[in-house]
Amino acid sequence: MSEDHTRVREFFTERAADWDSRFPDDGPAYAAAVAESGLREGDRVLDAGCGTGRALPPLRAAVGPSGTVLGVDLTPAMLEAAVRAGRDRDGRLLLADVAALPLRSASLDAVFAAGLIAHLPRPAENLRELARVVRPGGVLALFHPIGRAALAARHGRQITPDDLRAQGNLGPLLAGSGWRMTSYVDEDTRFLALAVRTG
Repeated sequence: MSEDHTRVREFFTERAADWDSRFPDDGPAYAAAVAESGLREGDRVLDAGCGTGRALPPLRAAVGPSGTVLGVDLTPAMLEAAVRAGRDRDGRLLLADVAALPLRSASLDAVFAAGLIAHLPRPAENLRELARVVRPGGVLALFHPIGRAALAARHGRQITPDDLRAQGNLGPLLAGSGWRMTSYVDEDTRFLALAVRTG
């Protein structure tokens, strides 16, 4: 395991047990972001970096019983917390790295990724791997339940020009990774960038 992976696992392992209780009011924001992603009954969707699985219930509701919901995370403790919360009933959980997904190419209709991009060691390469598993025309939703400024303030810092989630940085990053950004919202109460798989 790389040093980047070790750091991410350590960070989230320490926080897994009380993750949901630290952010108890995020449910409606997740549901709204999933609704805006345009998922349909029967779609196949991946929650990349699913953590405790907070997106799995609204994703299941969006794709219905005939759809497929997968949750992938690098941290066993986060997946264990998802199981304790009963969210494994809404989707299949996989211990895997988003940099090397155990999925066939073009096998999904969409990827939902909450808070993921800041933890990607090689963002362009990792976004290309997400593009690999999504069919052309499929959707990527990059989400965070609070916006960039609010998140920076929470951590006692300012937004920097090199922030990957800044619209001017994210658009070209996505374009170089097999995606075309179609929508961008950065408000205090949420961040949501939607992109379509090109090719």
